[in-house]
Amino acid sequence: MSKPIVAIVGRPNVGKSTLFNALAGEKISIVKDTPGVTRDRIYADVTWLNYAFTMIDTGGIEPDSKDVILSQMREQAEIAIATADVILFLVDVKQGLVDSDSKVADLLRRSKKPVLLIVNKVDSFEKYMPDVYEFYNLGIGEPIAISAASRLGIGDMLDKVVSYFPEQTEQESEEERPKIAIIGKPNVGKSSIINRIIGEDRVIVSDIAGTTRDAIDTSVMRKGKEYIFIDTAGLRRKSKVKEELERYSIIRTVAAVERADVVVLVIDAVEGVTEQDAKIVGIAHDRGKGILVAVNKWDAIEKTDKTIYEYTNKMKGILSFIPYAEYLFISAKTGQRVEKLFEAIDIVIANHALRVATGVLNEILAEAVVMQQPPSDKGKRLKIYYITQVGVKPPTFVLFVNKKELMHFSYTRYLENKIREAFGFGGTSLKFIIRERKENQ
Repeated sequence: MSKPIVAIVGRPNVGKSTLFNALAGEKISIVKDTPGVTRDRIYADVTWLNYAFTMIDTGGIEPDSKDVILSQMREQAEIAIATADVILFLVDVKQGLVDSDSKVADLLRRSKKPVLLIVNKVDSFEKYMPDVYEFYNLGIGEPIAISAASRLGIGDMLDKVVSYFPEQTEQESEEERPKIAIIGKPNVGKSSIINRIIGEDRVIVSDIAGTTRDAIDTSVMRKGKEYIFIDTAGLRRKSKVKEELERYSIIRTVAAVERADVVVLVIDAVEGVTEQDAKIVGIAHDRGKGILVAVNKWDAIEKTDKTIYEYTNKMKGILSFIPYAEYLFISAKTGQRVEKLFEAIDIVIANHALRVATGVLNEILAEAVVMQQPPSDKGKRLKIYYITQVGVKPPTFVLFVNKKELMHFSYTRYLENKIREAFGFGGTSLKFIIRERKENQ
């Protein structure tokens, strides 16, 4: 089930990054007293009580600014607003209510999303509460007083945030339909692939990078089975600087990946795989999604009998952190191998939800331990008592050992490879949890 998305928006320098860092538990955003320091929004996973959600930190909104960076930040914040389930509108009690706050409030009101008005920097409730009430004038509900720096009032705020999340049971019926997010940089052919699949131009396609404005869900039937394709949109072309445009696409990617079961990373065959592609697919890898790499525009490449082999090796070098990914070479323009996408997606979906019997897993473990002894340190050798699978999407395993610190990363990787040799698990990451158990337990 996809995690709700919560966006923090507001003018520059009201403490959005400080609040984000307080919730994320680590300093991810740069915090500085200069307006506009948090230029690109950053995301993090947050848990509160029994809820998990994705937090998006946006650049500050200056509604009428002609400054290029500030106007780009406004664009970015608007995208965060469009993709969020709940919006935290942050204002500063010490600066008081300013004209820009009213303009941001108008922008948020039009979004028709749940908006919580958060008054930050309230270091003393006794001292500042009269000033907090001034924000009632914005007309978007009751102000919630907090101090992000001192972590005051954050629990009450989060209680209110999670009250807006949909009940989990509402989404159960939808879960049966596999959701596939088509991700990648602007102009690699994401929309063209979806158009080819559905056989009609439902998604606007142009040679200008970032012409698709909004994420679109498309239902597709194949051989009696329904798939939901999520097109991660690019953006209107606002900047001549390519890097700025690429930054924006990350928000869309995070939102789509959260909702997807399988992620298809589309790469431009002519341009080849880039560091930006690695960053984008890294989001899917971090979230344990099924991953398929589709190399589009394959018709534009001059080929020999070794081209696919050489090209795949080159891609695997840059995308070395996803050695399990499945690869497919297609052309949305000619339709070459586009139908094969469904076969590949079905395989990844099956592997992502595959369960292995505990008895079989422990046979593989016993064989692996005989072939390569577990590591030791200062005379103490790692003992692995038992392995069992505890979850799917991604397949998750628990290993019971005598001492956690003896379980070296390389040995976990060795055991993973042995499990993959037996069951494949192509297109999905595997997650391992190491637990200590006393020998006499």
